[in-house]
Amino acid sequence: MVGCDCAVCASTDPRNHRYRCAVLIRTDFGNILIDTPPELRLQLLRAKVQIVHAVLYTHAHADHMYGMDDLRPIPRLLGGPVPLYCTNEVERQLRRSFAYAFSPEAEIQPMGYLPKLTFRNITEAPFTVLEECITPIPLEHAHFNVFGFRIGNLAYCTDVNKIPKESMKRLEGVEILILDALRFRPHPAHFCVDEALEVIDRLQPAKAYLTHISHDIEHEATSKTLPPNVEIAYDGLCFPF
Repeated sequence: MVGCDCAVCASTDPRNHRYRCAVLIRTDFGNILIDTPPELRLQLLRAKVQIVHAVLYTHAHADHMYGMDDLRPIPRLLGGPVPLYCTNEVERQLRRSFAYAFSPEAEIQPMGYLPKLTFRNITEAPFTVLEECITPIPLEHAHFNVFGFRIGNLAYCTDVNKIPKESMKRLEGVEILILDALRFRPHPAHFCVDEALEVIDRLQPAKAYLTHISHDIEHEATSKTLPPNVEIAYDGLCFPF
């Protein structure tokens, strides 16, 4: 964290050095990216990701969308625009924040000069991307509406402080759960660790990963206090599902 010299920020353990969160799902038909955080270019280079075939957006906050411009080389590799799956609100915010990418002049620019994108509106109904069925999970993030996503036996639920009853039903039977757990103390817009563990205890996934972690949480020390099926996510974490 900028301006902080706490033990976590000064740690030499790379698992304590975290960028804003995103997830890449590798499928038989291509790569699905969830969110475009401000460090997206660095994240893609570090993970040696050469191409992204589709992007899903959870919500319209800067830490989840302001790396969108880093998609600009991708259309040249795809041979066409990158499809962005998002709500109308996310689309409106992206168009406001990156107006240059959607201007009339942008239409005539060569691929690679500006991001070439196409929007695919999503609602609470399941939809298909690269032959994968995606089920949106409506979440509450203070007074903001957020989507988590379920893909097969995996669910990704970040930026949440309450999961509605109907959304809990959509999470039943999930085997791998990636869940927001910002810090130890309660927060008005995010689950704290204890709240996240309560959700995990109710859903009983085989594996759960805590994400959207702040510098309040030291990786190794906190990991020793967690249930056997719960781990703290870290940058570069990979697993099959």
